[in-house]
Amino acid sequence: MSARPFSYTQLGAALVAGLALRLFFIWRFPFYSGDTKFYEELARNWMDHGVYGLYVRGALTAVDMRVPGYPAFLAAIYFVMGRSARVAMVAQAFVDLATCVLAALIAARLAPASRRAVAGTAALWMAVLCPFTADYTAVVLTETLATFFTTAAVLVFVYLLTEPALEFPADAVVDLSARGEAFSFAGWFLLLGFIAGLGTLVRPETPLVLAAAGMTLCIRWWRRANWPRLILATCWMCAGLLLPLAPWAARNARTFGRVEFLGPRYAQTYGDFIPRGYFSWTQTWMTRFGEAYLVTWSLGNQPIGIEAIPASAFDSDAERARVAGLLGRYNSDLAMTPMLDREFANLAAERTARNPLRTYIYVPVGRIAAMWFTPRIELLPYSGKLWPPAERWRGNSVDFGVTFGFGILSFAYLGLALVGWWRYRAQLAVTFLFLFVAIRTLAMTQLQTVEPRYVIECFPVIVALGALAWTRAMPARGENLNQDLSRAPTVAGS
Repeated sequence: MSARPFSYTQLGAALVAGLALRLFFIWRFPFYSGDTKFYEELARNWMDHGVYGLYVRGALTAVDMRVPGYPAFLAAIYFVMGRSARVAMVAQAFVDLATCVLAALIAARLAPASRRAVAGTAALWMAVLCPFTADYTAVVLTETLATFFTTAAVLVFVYLLTEPALEFPADAVVDLSARGEAFSFAGWFLLLGFIAGLGTLVRPETPLVLAAAGMTLCIRWWRRANWPRLILATCWMCAGLLLPLAPWAARNARTFGRVEFLGPRYAQTYGDFIPRGYFSWTQTWMTRFGEAYLVTWSLGNQPIGIEAIPASAFDSDAERARVAGLLGRYNSDLAMTPMLDREFANLAAERTARNPLRTYIYVPVGRIAAMWFTPRIELLPYSGKLWPPAERWRGNSVDFGVTFGFGILSFAYLGLALVGWWRYRAQLAVTFLFLFVAIRTLAMTQLQTVEPRYVIECFPVIVALGALAWTRAMPARGENLNQDLSRAPTVAGS
């Protein structure tokens, strides 16, 4: 049996089907996000005036509120193919198809040799037909490009974990052949960091993949004799990460007088007031995506009524009245002042002191559920509401059917991923995939809002794990798989 991850026929058919699905979303359901205008304006100003900035009070002003990777991507598309959002979306469709191939390669790398074609083909079709990533090609946002770089970094590290020839040789100083292996070792980890660095220029949280890689290496090389390998690998990853970020930091140092490798957490310009106290308060109760529209994104733009706040935000009628008073003061001029923000911060501290488990456990768990288990129709013209089902069906059967179908499909992908992880859980590379998903998910619960798109970058990993559910982790009796599972590092040891 061929060890190729998929045949050329399957590859061609899958890419055609995947492109058709993405073009359907682009032409039928294009979406315009509030962040889209910032990326488009940054790209245009960079092209037209050579300034990475925005117009502020009529003057073109250099900014550092967003990292430059995605605007550079848009500028390149505008330069080559014209300034059209649809053209940018089509380019994203091809980027997303490349990500699908990377996901298939990850699955094939983890499967036994005689099952690589099954795993690779299953992952390829699961990826190209996944609507949750396909519909993000129909919006000018960073998710598609960030997912590509994240998946590429994951693939490189999975290869490193499953290729024992890349172990750093202890006698590299005296043995020329070992020295060559040492250069290969350094080069791969440098490449891993460099790809993550490119992704960081698109979305600042991309280094979380390196955090998962670092934890995995600690598991693999926990013995003292292996600590030199661990230190060297970490150094090379960090060096690779800094390489693409260095020009951005240098530009910020030259333009603003401060070294800044990442974009600001709240995408603000320097000196802007950030209502951290208000955000701290919302983090004591906000667990739903819809609440971000009513409570967070409305801030500074429109009034926020007490009826928009769910009952879970109040521990008593007195607290509800207190919040209503604070919101009334805000609504009078739509300004969140530092004094008002401090009162929200005090309220957040009081709620956390009364019930710390709620702030640190229950709300993050609720956010995780919202990010992973709600129907992923946030870019589609459907409500996403299923309850009460009979009433929803009678009111709009198409809306209910699409929402229900997307919800079932989401559970199917996650269920298959769980089965694949369980079957291959002994592999250290699979542990790395689990750690990456867990670390990214937990980190995203600490943002000021909760959005399903925060875990979109994890879906190629979900697809790769799901494809493993269609294969056996161990050979059948009497079957020789010629596979690397016997030599690949496991959780128990390298």
